[in-house]
Amino acid sequence: MFRDPAPKSTQATTRRARSLRRRMSLPEVLLWRYLRGQPGGIKFRRQHQTGPYVLDFYCMDASLAVEVDGKAHDDPTRAARDEARDAWLARHGIGTLRIPAREILADPARAAEALLDHARSRLPLHHPAAPGGPPPRAKLGEDQKA
Repeated sequence: MFRDPAPKSTQATTRRARSLRRRMSLPEVLLWRYLRGQPGGIKFRRQHQTGPYVLDFYCMDASLAVEVDGKAHDDPTRAARDEARDAWLARHGIGTLRIPAREILADPARAAEALLDHARSRLPLHHPAAPGGPPPRAKLGEDQKA
């Protein structure tokens, strides 16, 4: 598992995230049905709090925030706030994938597969060594013989 690049949140943000988990929108519920089983070994969190924000879904290993955009996101003032939020997340090494709610409602399985493909493309090729793990092998990765 990787170190979470997401900044810590405040207690108020944590309370808001807990409340949002209890009242998810229909597109979020449909998508969560696919993501909760950790498909392909990729773990997602729902209504994950980071800094001042609550992300609809978050994959720590891929450093990916997933936002389900409904009609409210069509408003120009909301679009500006979304851009500021995406920029803040990018400064902290977190990419953002926005999925229109109508796409999830039309075909939840296809939307989930597209999301998983995007998350897989962001995964590193290997996990870093665990702190306190075994020492590196000798030069060129071969064990030395006595």
